Amino acid sequence: MANPRFFYTLGLWLLLPYVFFHLLWRARKQPEYLRHVGERFGFYGARSDKPIIWLHAVSVGETRAAASLVRRLRESYPQHQLLLTHTTPTGRTASEQLYGNEVLRAYLPYDYPFAARRFLRHFQPCIGVLLETEVWFNLIHACHAASVPLLLLNARLSEKSAARYARYPNLARSGLSKLGAVAAQTEADAARLANLGATNVSVMGNLKFDIEPPPALLELGKRLRGQFGANRKIFLAASTREGEEALLLDAIGQTSLPQLLTVIVPRHPQRFDEVANLLTRRGIRFQRKSADHPVAPDTRVVLGDSMGEMFAYYAACDLAFIGGSLLPFGGQNLIEACIVGKPVIIGPHTYNFAQASQLAVESGAAVRVLDAAGLAQALQHLLPHPDRMAESGKAGQRFVSTNIGATERALHHIALSIGNAGK
Repeated sequence: MANPRFFYTLGLWLLLPYVFFHLLWRARKQPEYLRHVGERFGFYGARSDKPIIWLHAVSVGETRAAASLVRRLRESYPQHQLLLTHTTPTGRTASEQLYGNEVLRAYLPYDYPFAARRFLRHFQPCIGVLLETEVWFNLIHACHAASVPLLLLNARLSEKSAARYARYPNLARSGLSKLGAVAAQTEADAARLANLGATNVSVMGNLKFDIEPPPALLELGKRLRGQFGANRKIFLAASTREGEEALLLDAIGQTSLPQLLTVIVPRHPQRFDEVANLLTRRGIRFQRKSADHPVAPDTRVVLGDSMGEMFAYYAACDLAFIGGSLLPFGGQNLIEACIVGKPVIIGPHTYNFAQASQLAVESGAAVRVLDAAGLAQALQHLLPHPDRMAESGKAGQRFVSTNIGATERALHHIALSIGNAGK
């Protein structure tokens, strides 16, 4: 039987010209994509004399979710150096903001065999931890060949993603079976991973429930609230995606909420100007958060053109809509809003956070709407009624408190693997 990775790797080589085109294309709006390009092919400068614990967090969400785990690892393994790898510049920037010089950081190389081997030879990690849905078959094979325990923690796998992997059963099985352990967010995630060939599968919950709001961001939230206007109702549209801002503005236009201020924070920084242009075309008076000025009484929208400050935006608002859910993008993390006790609205498309979203709705922490008209109704139902919003916010905090503990279970898996590797 042919090596299951042969055609996978061949496909990667055929895509190599596209890789460079992709970097150039993304760099049009984010020049950071052309920085540290060598790292994406296994060429690194930073190193450490300490044994390395390596965590891979693709982008912003995974990097922020890892905060409690990073803190506990630094406390539990002071003789080790933490290495965080990322795929996106925004993830790397979030790492710099959250952890500063406390960790090494680099881009994970593209999944070419030579690049994976160079990465492992350079850093020589004693253990690797992939967070959420990162399955790279050549990297897994290289770790297995080098006797580096590799874990998949906080794992999630939607039905849609599982169906894609199932098209290549031999490849999926050969990769997943080489992982030292797989700890999934939910029973459903665990079952899908096991069906694809993962072994030693357990359920650990979701690291995002264990996040602690940085005090500096909560203080920033208080300052933002003062800028926004203490007597205005503040509606936050968090992590919005392409096409959602127009629908949100349509929904707001259907309400009768005097003095409402909407704060729109696009998910990706390259879209800040795009959303600004949309507001200009619609004749909507807006200000940019980056201007750092008090919001004028006739300003209707604040464009949240900053990164790494979502907790501050949540702390400053009365009600939050979680983006990526009104259109079929799969949703974003609603847990952070619940942590700070803010009522939440979500759309129908939350497959990336299916269980958390469903539990939040069932507990009264979130309201699900189907479209812009439903969003307008939810705004009209909640914003004029502080008691309803307070009740929903408290339900959110209870919802979070009953689901904490994933960090401890992740540490348990890591400790077992480090102990076994040392034998």
